[in-house]
Amino acid sequence: MGDAIADAAMDVVQRRLMFEDECILVDENDRVVGHDTKYNCHLMEKIESENLLHRAFSVFLFNSKFELLLQQRSATKVTFPLVWTNTCCSHPLYRESELIEENVLGVRNAAQRKLLDELGIPAEDLPVDKFTPLGRMLYKAPSDGKWGEHELDYLLFIVRDVKVNPNPDEVADVKYINREQLKELLRKADAGEEGLKLSPWFRLVVDNFLFKWWEHVEKGTLLDAVDMKTIHKLT
Repeated sequence: MGDAIADAAMDVVQRRLMFEDECILVDENDRVVGHDTKYNCHLMEKIESENLLHRAFSVFLFNSKFELLLQQRSATKVTFPLVWTNTCCSHPLYRESELIEENVLGVRNAAQRKLLDELGIPAEDLPVDKFTPLGRMLYKAPSDGKWGEHELDYLLFIVRDVKVNPNPDEVADVKYINREQLKELLRKADAGEEGLKLSPWFRLVVDNFLFKWWEHVEKGTLLDAVDMKTIHKLT
C-alpha cells in the first residue's frame, strides 16, 4: 500500500516519463539485451533481483572560459531530488535514433534531445558531432529505500557557449564553475555544509577523471583522453 501511495504522489510529469520512457537494457559489456520502463529500471528491488542495467549518459558542457555548467535536479525528480550534478544526465531511449551504435550516435542524439528538454538549449546550438565521448563507466547507487541507479554511463564532453533556459520540471538551478569552485563545492559536500549534495555518478567522475580531463579541455587536447574501449567499473 505504501508504494501505491508513494506512486500516486509522484509528480505528474515525472510519472509520465517513468512509465512512457523505455530505457535500453544492456549487459556489463554494453551489449543490448532488451528494454524496460524507466520506472522498473530505477526500482532498487528490480535492479537487485533482475540485475537490471541500463544505458545512460552524462554530459559535461563547458563555455569558452572553460567553466563547467552544473545543474541542481528539481525537487520533483524521483531519484536524487535537489542534488547538484553535471550539466545533464539521462538515458538514450529504446528507439531507432538512440540505438545507433556507430560513433556513439544514438547516445549523442539522446544527449542533444535532453539538453533541450532539461536546459532549453536548442539542438542547432549543440550539433551531435561536437560531443566528444570520452569513456564509459558502470556503477550502482541507491537514491533512497525504493529508488536508485544501475547504469552503464557514457561520459560526453562539449565546449560551446549556449543560452540556457531551464525547465523547472527537471532543473531547480544552474551555475557555471571553474576548477577551484568545484574543489570548494566538494569540500562543502564532504562537510555537510548548506545541505549540499552531489550526485553519486558526478562524484565518481570527479574522483576518477574530471580534473585530468578538464586540463585537456583547456589545452584543446581532449581527443588524447578518449578511451571508449574500457568500461570502468566504479563503486
